[in-house]
Amino acid sequence: MASERDTRAAEDAIAAFLRAVGAPVDSDPELRETHRRVVEAYTGDLLAGYAEDPAAILADTTSTSAPGLVLLRRVQTSTLCPHHLMPATGVVHVGYFPGNRVVGLGALVRLVHCFAKRLSLQEDLGEHVAAALVTHLGARGAGCVVDFESTCVTARGERAHGARTTSHAWAGELREGGALRAEFLQALSAA
Repeated sequence: MASERDTRAAEDAIAAFLRAVGAPVDSDPELRETHRRVVEAYTGDLLAGYAEDPAAILADTTSTSAPGLVLLRRVQTSTLCPHHLMPATGVVHVGYFPGNRVVGLGALVRLVHCFAKRLSLQEDLGEHVAAALVTHLGARGAGCVVDFESTCVTARGERAHGARTTSHAWAGELREGGALRAEFLQALSAA
């Protein structure tokens, strides 16, 4: 969590930015507290993942001898692009082939949010999730498919309304392809 001094500096910076672009911060009652609301939204929610530890999220495990795929589909989330600080929203599908431990499904959701609530490229979000499952859980292999609509593409620049981007990330035994990756993709495409 940001210190009181850092919070004040962030609020001052947002107010200065709004003034610099010509927003009537001092005369429009709707803008008078915007600098505080923006900082609260970013520190309390949009960038809250920086305060989360993926190793701690994956620490509460259960032993297993079941080697089959664990796949959680359609985790709704959003992230902020590090280039323009604009949101991307959509779904994340995450799965892994256990080593000798599994985690509760809620931990997978928390892991996705841990990395999504940071400034992150979509491709990096998937890489971080998959790598954490191998590194911290000991999964034999992991995959993460991210399907987002990015406002960097829909609201600015090309303004390709409705355009979606899908990225795949692989770690462990899934990185090189093969039967496990094929099983992951087949399970993901099943209804």
